Amino acid sequence: MHSNLHPLQIGKHIARYPIMQAAMAVRVSGAKLAGAVANAGGVGMIATLGIGLDSPYFNPRQKSSFFTANRLALIDELAKARSISPDGVIGVNILVGTKDYPELAKTAAAEGANLIVTGGAVALNLPEYTADYPDVALVPTVANADSAQYLCQTWKSRYNRLPDALILENCQKVGGHFTQCEQINVPGFSIAWVISQVREYLTETMGVRIPLIVTGGISDRADIDQILAMGADGVKMGTRFITTIECDAHQNYKERHLQANPEDIVTVPSPVGKPSRALRNPFAEQIMADSAQQRRCIANCLEICLFRDKGKTYCLLNALSQAARGDVENGLIFSGANVSQNQRIISVSELMADLTAKV
Repeated sequence: MHSNLHPLQIGKHIARYPIMQAAMAVRVSGAKLAGAVANAGGVGMIATLGIGLDSPYFNPRQKSSFFTANRLALIDELAKARSISPDGVIGVNILVGTKDYPELAKTAAAEGANLIVTGGAVALNLPEYTADYPDVALVPTVANADSAQYLCQTWKSRYNRLPDALILENCQKVGGHFTQCEQINVPGFSIAWVISQVREYLTETMGVRIPLIVTGGISDRADIDQILAMGADGVKMGTRFITTIECDAHQNYKERHLQANPEDIVTVPSPVGKPSRALRNPFAEQIMADSAQQRRCIANCLEICLFRDKGKTYCLLNALSQAARGDVENGLIFSGANVSQNQRIISVSELMADLTAKV
């Protein structure tokens, strides 16, 4: 059955459906998941945080090898994803606060990524890292209208360009790190309000219409239709893709999401200084209780890290990788708010068919 969803064009790249798969780390969304999503008509995304951690390029005894390992592993993952989906739209997600953010952005552009998504902070310098690759679409994530304005004004004055799309975070529901909803008590605050504010700024002040993609709490076709009806051009979904055959995480990780209920969602601190949405487990209980974490910093990966610099919280890289490897009791399991939508493990093609079926 054919879908009545419209295509999503980001820069020069067109996906059949307005659905972007969220990039989830560490190695939850790699080449297998991104390639399958791109093949099914969505935008497939590879997460770069810790991408080299389990690669043959990383020597645990030599922290400095981590950044080289990330770069080489990203090259490998892009090649694998492209072999799965030769003609699909494949992107790379990079956290702005990682030390190798500039190098990974340059590598992604040079190695054929169709687009680069950034998160974690406002990506003020991204255009300079991809200047030699004008066909690579740049898609920063912003938390609110103020962030969108600041970024667009900075890019326009420094580089005479604007983003090819913006991702708007629904702070009330998005999984993983999120910016606290400072405006949540403003009368009428909602993701619809943010969409309208950003759209008005772009059209009336900047004179452009670029795609706005909403992330957070989107789990089925009804959610997609609701977000598009608010004026967004696309959606970005993460949690639903975890319980797919092609998801790169361990089977235990997928099963834990299948078993989860909304009551299992907790907000935990993070060494990046932002709150995070995750599933309750013994590890989450420990860090919410501020119990001492004895694990060492394994890669010195972040520019600012409360664990490395002040001995607070925990090693983010180690916590996320533990869970993705299958230790769902002693690792950190990021999750969006709508976990109960996952009923069984299915293929990406089956999930996409369900999300895009004509209604």
